[in-house]
Amino acid sequence: MEPNQEQEVISMPRIGDKAPEFKAVTTQGEMNFPADYKGSWVILFSHPADFTPVCTSEFMTFATLEKKFNEAGCQLVGLSIDGLYSHIAWLRTIKEKIEYKGMKDVEVTFPLIEDITMNVAKKYGMVMPGESSTKAVRAVFVIDPKGIIRTIIYYPLSLGRNFDELYRVVLALKTADEFNIATPADWRPGDDVIISPAGSCGSAKDRMDGKEEGLECKDWFFCTKKLDKDTVMKKILTK
Repeated sequence: MEPNQEQEVISMPRIGDKAPEFKAVTTQGEMNFPADYKGSWVILFSHPADFTPVCTSEFMTFATLEKKFNEAGCQLVGLSIDGLYSHIAWLRTIKEKIEYKGMKDVEVTFPLIEDITMNVAKKYGMVMPGESSTKAVRAVFVIDPKGIIRTIIYYPLSLGRNFDELYRVVLALKTADEFNIATPADWRPGDDVIISPAGSCGSAKDRMDGKEEGLECKDWFFCTKKLDKDTVMKKILTK
């Protein structure tokens, strides 16, 4: 870099930060983000480019699962560094020509952001120079109803996402919020949940002596309790 040449430095958002704001044109009209989604969970995700096979498989999968995510109170928003007309042509091609894993005639109805200026991609740290300076990696941001980033997942260009895991993330975050608990490894609705560690020697002893009903303690810091699937799903799914 030349001595007088300035290099643009952009800080990537972090978990717990407010989602960076932007206005954009999408395949579903103009968007003011995250204001337009206040009160709803959102998955904002990027893909490298239109008319690419991995991205096509992902969009077909997400579109097929959109109703399921919506029922969990979560909206989907896609982005790539392509123009609006490219987006429209690609989505039409998906619906009219592509069949994958039994999915066909798939119509993508969630918005796909035009980002040819890379304004949004830069705000969200979606461009990784080690992968490509002109394509957004497969980034996923789970944003809560208050516009706070709750989960960030990055995938390289070559790796397609696991959409069952993204759905599980949304359910786990909502369950943690609703029931004030944490979820263990590989948690699914209906599995035992984790409660906060004891805050004093006395409460730790009470737990190990079995004085707190409904808890199963492996040790003073590791206690679980039952939380049945019906209770969870009734609380976190929209009516």
